[in-house]
Amino acid sequence: MQKTVSLPISVRDMDIRVRPQDDFYRYANGGWLARTKIPKTEPRWGSFVMLRYDTEKKLKMILADLLSLKRAAHGSPEQMIRDFYRSGMDLKTRTKLGAKPLAPWRERIEKLETLTELQDLVADLHRIGVGPLFNAGIDQDAKNTTKYILHVFQDGLGMPDRDYYLKDDAESKRVRNAYVPHVAAMLALLGYKPAEAKRRSAVVMQIETALAKKQMNKVDRREVEKTYNKRSLAALQKSSPAIDWKRYFARIGAGTANNFIVMQPDYLAALSKLLMSTPLADWKIYLEWCVLDDFAGVLSPNVAKQNFAFYGTVLTGTKHMKPLWRRTLAVVNGNLGELIGQIYVKKYFTAHAKKCMNELVDDLFFAYRERIKELPWMSPSTKKKALQKLAAMNKKIGYPDKWKSYRGLEIRADDFVGNAVRTAEYEHKRQMKKLHGPIDRDEWFMYPQTVNAYNAPNMNEIAFPAAILQPPFFDPDGDDAFNYGSMGAVIAHEISHGFDDEGAKYDKNGNLNNWWTALDKKRFEAKGKALVRQFNEYVVADGVKVNGKLTLGENIADSVGLLMGYEALQHALKRTGRRTIKGFTPEQRFFLGFAQFERENIRPEYEKTITLTDPHSPGQFRINGPVSNFGPFYEAYGVKKGDKLWREPKDRETVW
Repeated sequence: MQKTVSLPISVRDMDIRVRPQDDFYRYANGGWLARTKIPKTEPRWGSFVMLRYDTEKKLKMILADLLSLKRAAHGSPEQMIRDFYRSGMDLKTRTKLGAKPLAPWRERIEKLETLTELQDLVADLHRIGVGPLFNAGIDQDAKNTTKYILHVFQDGLGMPDRDYYLKDDAESKRVRNAYVPHVAAMLALLGYKPAEAKRRSAVVMQIETALAKKQMNKVDRREVEKTYNKRSLAALQKSSPAIDWKRYFARIGAGTANNFIVMQPDYLAALSKLLMSTPLADWKIYLEWCVLDDFAGVLSPNVAKQNFAFYGTVLTGTKHMKPLWRRTLAVVNGNLGELIGQIYVKKYFTAHAKKCMNELVDDLFFAYRERIKELPWMSPSTKKKALQKLAAMNKKIGYPDKWKSYRGLEIRADDFVGNAVRTAEYEHKRQMKKLHGPIDRDEWFMYPQTVNAYNAPNMNEIAFPAAILQPPFFDPDGDDAFNYGSMGAVIAHEISHGFDDEGAKYDKNGNLNNWWTALDKKRFEAKGKALVRQFNEYVVADGVKVNGKLTLGENIADSVGLLMGYEALQHALKRTGRRTIKGFTPEQRFFLGFAQFERENIRPEYEKTITLTDPHSPGQFRINGPVSNFGPFYEAYGVKKGDKLWREPKDRETVW
């Protein structure tokens, strides 16, 4: 017996005046796009952001319950969440304090007399989440994933990417010309007179530009062969002698580690020279700015407002700050996410949703197995390794089996900045403790209340937090065709990251290890180059172009996600039977689900920012790009030669 379903497709949301053969994204979403205004507090508004906002409202209700508690034992999850939130909402105290919470750090900076003292301060800032100059963190060794190893990497810029400092295109100039006055305005809030604040902002820009010139670009940072550089302590010390690395590692809690992954060795070598040639007085100005910039959002309202003027208005086009409760919630959630997540899961995630999600995941894995077996361009030996990797891929759904402990963490209701500092250092210590221990396979890299999903290549695992497993993305009682087009394609997208241009370099154990024959690898790379060429043709506001190389991994995952979601649906239809609903075939509903999942309105400033910095292509191209390469879409909507989405069959690239 077929189930009765509700279909989340509304003709009102579509624009049937647009031919699906010419612009499927607008055909599927045009009505919604035309009538939906971006809220004044948002840089973008669409399916993802709306679901995140709905989730925030659920978290707000959780906080309301905690605030109503007459008693909460000190050190309990309830007390920590409640008092952290109270401290952020207490504008009277935050206003009274102003920038005083930064005084201990500013005093230390002012007293610096040697590079050794500067290095110690940098290490201490790294412990609390501030990232001047460079940074370090724990991750698995990509060539021996049974071990954790310390990774050292470039950091220290205030703007989102090095290109903003170096390029002369109109957008980079616009942002750069706004950044220096912003730095000056922020420093003025610390009490500096306008002329001195302006002088200091010029020093900050000079140092950050010098750092940017030596940093690895964002395309090269995607290539693990360029970032996996194993070095001994002696080798690292020799290549960048201005930094006492043994002293630094001891100070951040890494103990006596002797081998490291240096992700950008050329940058550290150049930084070493820069440390020696730049006056200490200039470094002090830069460090003070780093501290102020990092903590601006949790200081007094006037500091937070100026911080928003650049990072909110200039970079995203948003004119109004989010209400205080949302900004405070973001800080609390970012620091105590698993504590809040435990309550969220109990209240909002059902066993039924997890069961239905497991069934959907199983269908996607079946589709992948069948697809790999039938690939005409892949040799039997490579197919065998691909199937082994797929079989070994771990699936995490909903929430962790084992929750993190926050025992001993001090949270106070009158100390918002202090709470942020203590939680950051607490998490830093947790990470450092992993260094000589076993791999924690139970660890999640997102919270259950996060509307997103991920693939962790070194773990060879995919994870789908509870918050993404809800309508409109996933409805356990909804239309299968729509579910497979939306959430099914998301699942397939994450699986695909294990086989995209970077994920394909890792074996079934998550190790960086080539498992391809030379010919298969050559064929696979040729398919990727075809996608690069296609996406390089797309343009957003003011002529800013999509970077096909930067977005290649996500474009592969989008394309293969569409393909595998479709094939999984075909498998499911054998069980459920076919139905036409509201005049749409299962295939048409599938593609509508795929397109409506990505719908959003976006401010031009933010569209340009993410196009220049984000490895995801803009929403309309994440739909029109993949469907234009996919034969079943042509069949479902009758795409013919001469239509705008038509590609010659030889030019249609689905990669897998």
